[in-house]
Amino acid sequence: MMIRPIPPMNHFRERLREVLQYEMRHTGAFIVRKHLNVYASGDHDEMVYLIEDGKITQRMLSYGGKQCLLAIYTTGELFGELCLVENGERKETATAMEDTILKSIPCAHFLLRLRQTSLLEEFIRYLAMRIADQQQAIANFVTMGSEQRLGKTLLQLAKKFSQKDPCHLCIRQKISHEELSEMVGTTRPRISQFMRRFRELGLIEMTKEHHLLIKEEPLRSYLANGD
Repeated sequence: MMIRPIPPMNHFRERLREVLQYEMRHTGAFIVRKHLNVYASGDHDEMVYLIEDGKITQRMLSYGGKQCLLAIYTTGELFGELCLVENGERKETATAMEDTILKSIPCAHFLLRLRQTSLLEEFIRYLAMRIADQQQAIANFVTMGSEQRLGKTLLQLAKKFSQKDPCHLCIRQKISHEELSEMVGTTRPRISQFMRRFRELGLIEMTKEHHLLIKEEPLRSYLANGD
């Protein structure tokens, strides 16, 4: 029995993006202005979205009314695929961080294209990876303190948004302390306190352009020693 090699996730994302761009070639792009919602929790929306340019946040409200920032998506990324469940009723809210250009495809067409291009199996693997990431986030909430969670979050954001040079990772996208507090699950004053400590220890820096520099190896070492 021949075992097929598992394609890397980056390869899958690139193939999926190419397929969707071809499928949407006759679909008009539309702009969602900064701070406006693409959809909100409770909406019935059966579309999958591709970001042509810009950034989108996904948030979910807890039963206590507190907001949790689930994810940040940027140019070339897909979001909204959870319309595959719950008959298209959204559990989360998607909001533009800046003026964002989107294209959309109905969920049924999306699944059809996955089958026609033999991407369905890889898409299932992609969703499984998303579940694994969420499970890791839950484990971090249970086993780590707020400062460690912030450090892990900064490393994840740096990996997503920055270009690496020999010394550091640079996050050019402005992410507020309030947004970090939603991701980490603590208060904004504590985020400010931890960020100040990271700067004092030389683990992060802020440039004149207000870009955040992450000293990857020192930060990883600091977090490991704090376990």
